[in-house]
Amino acid sequence: MAASLRTFCSAGEAVKIKQMSRQSKRPFSSSCVTLAGQKWRLENGLARGGSEYGPLTDLPDWSYTDGRPAPPLKGQIRRQKQREEFARRAVCLSAEVDEGMKRWQEKKEEKKQKEEHVKSLLLKPKGNVLLKNKK
Repeated sequence: MAASLRTFCSAGEAVKIKQMSRQSKRPFSSSCVTLAGQKWRLENGLARGGSEYGPLTDLPDWSYTDGRPAPPLKGQIRRQKQREEFARRAVCLSAEVDEGMKRWQEKKEEKKQKEEHVKSLLLKPKGNVLLKNKK
């Protein structure tokens, strides 16, 4: 019945799958589940899943009749904290890049000054060569 069962999982899970397929008369598939519409959403610049961000996840589910907002749900609080952490990390990394660029410019200037200093220490032309350079 399930002699040629291809599995994409560990050996322990494969044994469980084979046992389950023996107990059931219905066909059993162990292939990967693909999310419906994921490719289309990514191609159109949307989130991978429909519930990652957007009005259905970001806005409250209900509000009071007098217009007061509902208290935030646990998921909304968690997503807000994740976004704040992401923003902090982006600012931190941007500051590191700016600092690195500043150091690179400073090293470039130091190298240029050092080359000019070495050039100034070289022997100066004398006599006829000096007169020719002035003309």
